[in-house]
This record gives sequence, structure tokens and C-alpha cells, in this order.
Amino acid sequence: MEPTVEELRRKLAGKSLKVTPQRMAILGAVYQLGNHPTADQIIAFIRQSHPNIASGTVYKVLETLVDNQLIKKVTTDKNIMRYDGMMENHHHLYCSETDVIKDYHDEELDRLLKDYFKDRNIGGFRISQFNLQINGNFDND
Repeated sequence: MEPTVEELRRKLAGKSLKVTPQRMAILGAVYQLGNHPTADQIIAFIRQSHPNIASGTVYKVLETLVDNQLIKKVTTDKNIMRYDGMMENHHHLYCSETDVIKDYHDEELDRLLKDYFKDRNIGGFRISQFNLQINGNFDND
């Protein structure tokens, strides 16, 4: 479910970011487009209502949103940068044929991973979160 304009404002303000039309449009576009859009897809979408927005502005705002943990970067196996507005812990199913990414929630998998690494000391590394990208192909049903 995409957030309302007021929810977008609260998300930005909650990170002490100035609420600007550009930030509102770009954050909203990530949610409206869904399926982990690329910067180019976001730019094309935003230019429908903001035709004069510069590509550099979009890239800068995307980085600000990532830096402030309002969105995440997702890289495909084709090395294409995509953006994800879902900040809750989840995994991705990536179709290498169609370049589609679907969110995948699995609490049992999360528990298995936590239990597996719980007693293993990986060079003093402390795991805080698991994010898997599972590559494959979706059936054409």
C-alpha cells in the first residue's frame, strides 16, 4: 500500500529532512512505481508532472533518501541499481529473464539463518540483518 502525501511528509520530517516538492515526488514515485524502479524509470515518471526536474536532482535526492534509510538500493545480477521503499526486513526473488524483483517474506527462513549464524563467530562480525536475493526464473503461468 502506497503512503499518502501526509505519510510521505512525516517520513521526510521524521528524518529531519526538509520537505521539498522534489523529495516528495521522488519518494512517492518509488512507492507508486513499485517493483523496485531504476533511477531512469523514476525520472521518466516524475517528468510527467515535473517536466523540468534535472536528472542530477533525482540522483542526489535518491542518495539522500538512501542515506537517511527511507529507501534501499537493490542491485540486480545485471548490475542495475534499483530502489526499494520497503524498509521492513524482507528478501527478493529476482527473475533474471524478465528483470522482475518480487518481495519475499519468510519468518522461518529468517529464524533458520539467525540460528545458523548464532554460534558462529565470523571474524568478530556481528550480523544485524539478513537480506537475500534469490535468483531464478518465474514460471509463465
